[in-house]
Amino acid sequence: MSEYRFHLQKYSCGSKISCPNCGKSRCFVRYVDEEGIIRFPDTVGKCDHENSCGYHYTPREYFHDHPETLQAGSQGLQKSPRSTVKISAPVPPTFIYPKVVERSLADYGRNPLYRYLCRVFGEAETDRLFSLYKIGTSNKWGGSTVYWQIDISGKVRTGKIMLYDSATGHRIKEPHSYIGWAHSELRLTNFHLRQCLLGEHLLNTSVTAPVMLVESEKTAIIMSHFIPDYIWLATGGKNGCFNSDAMQVLRGRDVTLIPDLGATDQWKEKAGMLSGICKSITVSDMLEQIATDEQQKQGLDIADFFLFSPTKRQMLQLMIEKNPAVQLLIDELGLELIE
Repeated sequence: MSEYRFHLQKYSCGSKISCPNCGKSRCFVRYVDEEGIIRFPDTVGKCDHENSCGYHYTPREYFHDHPETLQAGSQGLQKSPRSTVKISAPVPPTFIYPKVVERSLADYGRNPLYRYLCRVFGEAETDRLFSLYKIGTSNKWGGSTVYWQIDISGKVRTGKIMLYDSATGHRIKEPHSYIGWAHSELRLTNFHLRQCLLGEHLLNTSVTAPVMLVESEKTAIIMSHFIPDYIWLATGGKNGCFNSDAMQVLRGRDVTLIPDLGATDQWKEKAGMLSGICKSITVSDMLEQIATDEQQKQGLDIADFFLFSPTKRQMLQLMIEKNPAVQLLIDELGLELIE
């Protein structure tokens, strides 16, 4: 019998579920209460894929985020013969050498997301955005995008690798979801992953600028172009690194959460952990109010709505694709697009 009251569930047929972070099936082990008093949600547990995913949300973190749950179970704690909850101290994160990141900040001609954004915003603006967020290019899958997670101290936690379609800017999900991790590709031994927000290093640029928190890394980058007066950060998914530990960097900030369509209620619940951290916290339901039924089904995010309205550059690109002679005319006359 385990001496720990809260422990990972012992394996039995059907006990493993889909991971809330990577989405892979039958790889996520939930934490259980030996006394049967506290029932944790299906996000409290550990993914088997330690290198490719690394998701691990412990009871300690859950109680920190939801102190009311621990209070409700306090009577059971007092009566339990194992009332002392033994949970090890958090292991410090491992970091990736800056030179690895620097080497990836090149070869953008092979990067499908870079090529897509050049068509939308132009090369100069895309270069600025990639430099701002330190977006790299990976050799994996012939030149995929690397979202380096750089914390507020300037240290690199890991890099999330994703493959995009250069024509649409959408993630390639067939025949499988093309997502990887830099620490896994680098085959780093004894690597302890503790993710941070994408763009977290930008918090150092201003101590007063309001923060916009979105799910997708690509969305944060795109919205930084459209509304640059805010610091746009990304959790890396509906759950991602949306936990109390990662949110500490937002202390004293005015923060607005902008979830994807369909995730608003879940993010409203998660917003509770920020009430004692942020100066102010708002969950925007703007997308829910304006979305059509079809858009709701698609689970669009705020960047999708901004990109629906074509920019002057996009319209020019469409003209060139329909009639390549337009590009020849522009080059011959030395014309420049005024946006």
